[in-house]
Amino acid sequence: MSAFVVGLTGGIGCGKSTVTELFASQGVQYVDADIVAREVVMPGTPCLAAISAHFGADILQANGELNRAGLRQRVFSNNADKLWLEQLLHPAIRQELLTQLAALTSPYALLVAPLLLENKLNRYVQRVLVIDLPESLQLQRAMARDNANEQQIKAIMAAQISRPERLKLADDIIINDSSIADLIPRVAALHQHYLQLATTG
Repeated sequence: MSAFVVGLTGGIGCGKSTVTELFASQGVQYVDADIVAREVVMPGTPCLAAISAHFGADILQANGELNRAGLRQRVFSNNADKLWLEQLLHPAIRQELLTQLAALTSPYALLVAPLLLENKLNRYVQRVLVIDLPESLQLQRAMARDNANEQQIKAIMAAQISRPERLKLADDIIINDSSIADLIPRVAALHQHYLQLATTG
């Protein structure tokens, strides 16, 4: 296992995926919480069976996969259901994240999680790297990327930790308000820094 783990986080539309890919191009392995969240509810998993038993078989699509949009709608309008779902999924996701991190072999690894701080996943990392953007630009990029309206994106932003709070908990910050060309040297410099920290402990 990579003994040194960097938690990479940031608000919606900040460019976490782009930065993650730049680290990956340097040979850094990572585990992505969004991917793991999908994996734990794949057909045949205990979590999907529990969800189906709780919400009824109509929460599944014809192919047996989870109807994500339907589930989102159900829990959005019902706090008890939302709580039940979180209590089921959060421990399962956390366990799978740790299992996957343990299998990585690069000198250091990334734990990529939009809700790293909200879900207290930062207790499993040695450094917190925040990808940051001014909120107006964040809103603009997220709306363009997700083809969503301003209200939807603002609701997601409101559900996440506030920007000042996130920055306060950061060990390292990349302000992603320019181009990829601008990001490359910043990621390369942090990569060297993390390699040094990982080898010197």
